[in-house]
Amino acid sequence: MIRTDRLTEILDLLVARGLIHAGNRADVLNRGREQARHILLDKRAEMRRLLGRHRVDYRVTEVELIAFFRFRRADDPDTILDEETITRALADHVGLPFVHLDPLQLDYKLVTESFGGPFAERHLVIAVAETEQALTVAIADPWDTELLESLARFKGKEIHPVLAEKSRLLQVIIEFHGFRRSMRKAEEDFRSDLPDLSNLEQLYALDGAGELDATDQPVVRAVWYLLNYAFDQRASDIHLEPKRDEAFVRMRIDGVLHTIHRLPKAVYPAMVSRIKMLARLDIAERRRPQDGRFKTQYKKYEVELRVSSVPTAFGEKVVIRVFDPGVLLQDIEQLGFFPRELQTWRAMLGNTAGMVLVVGPTGSGKTTTLYSSLHYLHSPRINIVTLEDPIEMVHEAFNQIPMQPRIGVTFGSALKNVLRQDPDVIMVGEVRDAETAQNAIQAALTGHLVISTMHTSDAASAIGRLLDLDVLPFLLSGVLIGVVAQRLVRKVCPHCAVDDVLTEEQALALRIKGARGRRLKVRRGEGCVKCRYTGYRGRTGLFEVMPITPRISKLITDKATQQEIKREALNDGMLTLRDYGIMKIAHGETTFEEVVAVTDDLPLY
Repeated sequence: MIRTDRLTEILDLLVARGLIHAGNRADVLNRGREQARHILLDKRAEMRRLLGRHRVDYRVTEVELIAFFRFRRADDPDTILDEETITRALADHVGLPFVHLDPLQLDYKLVTESFGGPFAERHLVIAVAETEQALTVAIADPWDTELLESLARFKGKEIHPVLAEKSRLLQVIIEFHGFRRSMRKAEEDFRSDLPDLSNLEQLYALDGAGELDATDQPVVRAVWYLLNYAFDQRASDIHLEPKRDEAFVRMRIDGVLHTIHRLPKAVYPAMVSRIKMLARLDIAERRRPQDGRFKTQYKKYEVELRVSSVPTAFGEKVVIRVFDPGVLLQDIEQLGFFPRELQTWRAMLGNTAGMVLVVGPTGSGKTTTLYSSLHYLHSPRINIVTLEDPIEMVHEAFNQIPMQPRIGVTFGSALKNVLRQDPDVIMVGEVRDAETAQNAIQAALTGHLVISTMHTSDAASAIGRLLDLDVLPFLLSGVLIGVVAQRLVRKVCPHCAVDDVLTEEQALALRIKGARGRRLKVRRGEGCVKCRYTGYRGRTGLFEVMPITPRISKLITDKATQQEIKREALNDGMLTLRDYGIMKIAHGETTFEEVVAVTDDLPLY
């Protein structure tokens, strides 16, 4: 258990560095043993659940105990003294480098093959780097010299220790070794000398190949590890991709795909079957695309997952879309609007009748904007009805209707029935055909607020698209309240952001007036463990907000071109997506590369 001499040494260190007060030190020494027993009971129960076994060994460390008290830092009262801060101070004190473990930056094979799971769990050690002469290991106990000497003898190499947080060490050990154990057990159970029938490159067929059991415990646990890992890493999508000899697991984080795991080919079909079973898909059908959904629990929240499977040359590819309520249901202030555009958007949503459109390509954040806006509008006095294909996330505040084209329930047909449901606000997932467009216009004309999306490049293009769908110009000009076009860009990581300047070439590429010869101050991320050394963490929106003014309304009635409408909107003060991105760069929120990647700067003709 807790060693008083080490606890006192760490507490004295924290007091000397101005991180805690002397009173905090006395509090830990007086109540430490009692609190350590509570921590031990809680942690043992948690470890039993995570490891799936009754017997677990667990020792509460001195750092863990001090962090449990959650003292406010003496040098920064707004910040809690956490395990990372204490471990950093201890690493500096004992002369060891500190490492903030990032699972995406670790070598899965090195971690799992250097030490066995039980050994790593008992001694709290993982390998983080290896050369021919030395092995770098992350440890939680800097005083365990016996462990380091044993490793040097066992490995026949120099051991270079680095200090890491115990909680992160345990997280990596449980996820990496737990996943590896599940994969090994599943591979043993399902290994077969039969050819892979899902591989379309096989030039012969063989009858009698047995189905893999998707309910086997190793497969169930492997899928569980995979999903929890994705939630921990804030992944929006999980890709399971079969290849010729193995399969890959990739995750999209902040819009960028990262390769996470390689799966044995013998296990892959069983994992796919397990996921399809959870999503209530037909596990026997592997020739046709299928879609489904399921819910799971993560910490205290329900997370909804949408599953899509398609046949490929080497088997079924599965993509799991993660619908995190914390992302889809944000306050509209957090979406990325500047104050003027936010005020305009609120004014659009404040109308009791008419149509509001959110436009942009797939993956531009339209769904998040719609759900967040509906959440903003929601109250007991308003009946909100949504038509979705499919329902992105089930929310009790809305009356959500799924589209089922196979039985004739489409956006266009369902709109007629929804009008008999006494709605105040109608959300239509997408205007994609003439029937939907015309029925949406009729709903807006009869005193309802209709909010929908379209796939167009900018705000002005949406008007031309609606006219192409045979909407009469005088009707459109009468009901359209406004159009918002949007894109998503990655945000500069706040933990490693530093000042920088735009080069003259970059400033000219953005067509910033008066930029020639000037050094324009911006921000960029240097890269740290919090952002996985990308320099970016999280995403924010770029918005082109175009309210329909009387002049634009007249242009619509007169069938003006897209360029004429856009020019009028710019005269009214609308920012283009590119201009909005430039302002985000100036505010230090994103970078030149991100803005250029998602926006066009086309001249008006």
